[in-house]
Amino acid sequence: MALAAGIMGAGSFVFAAEKPNIVLFLVDDMGLMDTSQPFLAGKDGRLAKQPLNDFYRTPGMVRLAKTGTLFSCFYANSVCSPTRTTILNGQSSARHHVTQWINPYKKNSGPKGWNWKGLKPGDVTLPGLLKEAGYKTIFCGKAHLGPFKSEGVDPTNLGFDVNIGGSAIGQPGSYYGEKNYGKGGSHPVPHLEKYHGTKTFLTEALTLEVNKEIDKAKAEKKPFFVEMSHYALHAPFHSDPRFADNYKDSGKNARAQAYATLVEGMDKSLRDMLDHLEKIGEAENTIVIFLGDNGSDAPLGRTHSVGSSAPIRGKKGTHYEGGMRVPFIMSWAKPSAGSALQKKFPINPGAVTDDFASICDIFPTALEAAEVEAPKSHIVDGQSIASYLENQKGENKQTFLMHFPHSHRSSYFTVYRDGDWKIVYHYAKPQGKRVELFNLAKDPYEAKNMAATETQRVSEMLKQMQAALDEAGAQYAVHKDGKPMRIEH
Repeated sequence: MALAAGIMGAGSFVFAAEKPNIVLFLVDDMGLMDTSQPFLAGKDGRLAKQPLNDFYRTPGMVRLAKTGTLFSCFYANSVCSPTRTTILNGQSSARHHVTQWINPYKKNSGPKGWNWKGLKPGDVTLPGLLKEAGYKTIFCGKAHLGPFKSEGVDPTNLGFDVNIGGSAIGQPGSYYGEKNYGKGGSHPVPHLEKYHGTKTFLTEALTLEVNKEIDKAKAEKKPFFVEMSHYALHAPFHSDPRFADNYKDSGKNARAQAYATLVEGMDKSLRDMLDHLEKIGEAENTIVIFLGDNGSDAPLGRTHSVGSSAPIRGKKGTHYEGGMRVPFIMSWAKPSAGSALQKKFPINPGAVTDDFASICDIFPTALEAAEVEAPKSHIVDGQSIASYLENQKGENKQTFLMHFPHSHRSSYFTVYRDGDWKIVYHYAKPQGKRVELFNLAKDPYEAKNMAATETQRVSEMLKQMQAALDEAGAQYAVHKDGKPMRIEH
């Protein structure tokens, strides 16, 4: 890892003269197939277009994939708040204990003491470290990092200088300016009063506001870190009138058509931000990290079957790949062979890697790009993916742990992936199954549970899973008799 840009000593910091801007473009509920950019590779290793890729229209994502490196297998948690917390602190949900989406008003059920209130002032966060290193830190959109009346409710308590639209809510009351984005009802989006009563769609309003803040950071001559965290594609599936005609003859149901307009509106925001960075002369200095926060919730197909993420199984909230896999692209906003910054942190344009990575890796990767180090006392579960960005291959030990001790679409489970193998332990035996085991290299769509025939591998992987949970200090739900739901093997 590169040397730290800010060295703590005598209460002061020394700042490097030039640092890359970083834009984290996070899309709510965006699964692997909610795009016209293919993310699945065929048997020849090349990206293969799927039927859903022909339904959606995302030229901005196609543009970004051409200029950057695309991961065909990138993992998030299957619900939003745990993922959003991990992005900010680099720790797995088993360690930071934000294991469920955060109800804004009252604590959701789950293990006693699960971290419902989320991060708090003083916690180590990516924006906080970058701020100390001289960055202007800007948050825009959906936060959902803590409930109302908690310190985590406001991103400015967690290292951001600016907060536009972020609060405890996980979905907007309305996407329509004419409806004041839900003000006066449930789930109102704050800070956008200037657009109330107008025809400005929520996705557009957020984009206009974040570009203004980028201009301010440039005027202050500061590098900037922006988390552009769209409320789209979360329900309610309000059709964006700018794009509705593109889907009226698709043959899909009305809610799916509305969902597609949210996708296209999100993609326009991406294009508008890329164009704005180029207009103000910052595109060559800006790294863009694009991803979704959990699997797709598109209104297509059943929850645990092949539908919204076809041909991948499952959707948001499930333990299958459709609930955990998200699109991920990392790119310079405008590649330039002559850029000194890009030579220091190279990203291979148009590259695809099939090695898997996860949300835990964003924190260390962004810090490496900015030449900033986390405190040695702060445990980081991820690893920098810089070598993948430069060469498409890395030497990382590839594992991913997702712990969900709650009731939801899939309930009370832990997922552990090691290499080609993925094991799921169901504490409450949903669907009559206790353990599921898949070889994703041979069975990428999770059609065959191999737990009954690969008994030795099941035993070994459950031991690995338990060791990972114990090391992280994971919390467990309890059975009716009060005993904790731990792995039995």
